[in-house]
Amino acid sequence: AGFIKSPLSQKRLTQDSVELYCEAIGNPIPEIQWWFEGNEPNETYAQLWDGARQDRVKINATYNLHSTSTIYIANLTSDDSGMYECRASNDPDRNHLSKSPKVKWIRSQANVFVIERPQVKTDVTEVSGKLHLTCNMSTPYADIKGHEWMHGGKILQTDAESSAFTSYIIEGKMEEHSGIYECVYKTDPVIQAQVNISVPPQVMAYKKSEHGNEGDTGVLTCKNPSFPPVSSWIWYKNGQEVRAPIINGSGRYIIKSSGNKTELRILKLNIEEDAGDYHCNATNSYGLGGATVNLRVRSRLAALWPFLGIVAEVLVLVTIIFIYEKRRKPDEVLDGKRCLGKSNATNHKDKNVRQRNAN
Repeated sequence: AGFIKSPLSQKRLTQDSVELYCEAIGNPIPEIQWWFEGNEPNETYAQLWDGARQDRVKINATYNLHSTSTIYIANLTSDDSGMYECRASNDPDRNHLSKSPKVKWIRSQANVFVIERPQVKTDVTEVSGKLHLTCNMSTPYADIKGHEWMHGGKILQTDAESSAFTSYIIEGKMEEHSGIYECVYKTDPVIQAQVNISVPPQVMAYKKSEHGNEGDTGVLTCKNPSFPPVSSWIWYKNGQEVRAPIINGSGRYIIKSSGNKTELRILKLNIEEDAGDYHCNATNSYGLGGATVNLRVRSRLAALWPFLGIVAEVLVLVTIIFIYEKRRKPDEVLDGKRCLGKSNATNHKDKNVRQRNAN
């Protein structure tokens, strides 16, 4: 048995892609082939292979317990419209040039319609502190059931209008809302276009002031949240006689940059050489941007000073208490002796009285 799991009829736009999936079951495990028949009257079935149509066709097959095969066609054109057929057979003579196979090929078909992609004109204008994003489908297209505006995978606005024109308004400046926005037409198949808000790099320091201990590794980080991404990052140190960029791997510097983030690592920090301001500059196709990070290097003994201060305070307090106690004890001893003498005198007097009474 053989069958195609994908929908038997699919609509696609030019420049899109399509994927068909086929399975076949048999003993021994059958082979799967892909064939195509165009919509032209005189066109006949032709076998497809991996890398066909200027490497736009990709075929993947696995043969484990049963047969599975997937055909993927990228960057579709109108010539890709037609009937795609999955054929499966396990006859030993299935590919023989002269012998007819005893077991016929089992076939399953799917029809693919490739529709010419309509042109959508996009625009961004800034008026009175508001950004106006617009999409206008220049080529007429029937059966528009509504629109959606999206950014970062989230739906920002939706409607059920059938117009070829749609717009979206953002409060704020372009620098605050740069990125890729999409206008989506609810059609079959879905039509969408990108509206890009592009600005020079809006570089931000992860921390405006970084601290490090002498001998440790200092890490300074800058990022760019705006669009388009940064094409190159450069680090400078303030106060140098010649404003030359810091070269990755030179001296104790290591620079790691990836897209919209850059990181400068300084090994074995030195108080005299490394403390100061560092500048991270970014470049993209719309201009330049930069930020400053201040690096403070502390001595390794800096963490001991608070502890030593506490110890000193405790010693002073203990000394004061000791001196006070030393001065107070002699007075207390004298007072004790006076009390003791008076008590003895009283006892002696009582003893004499008792003796006289006894006599």
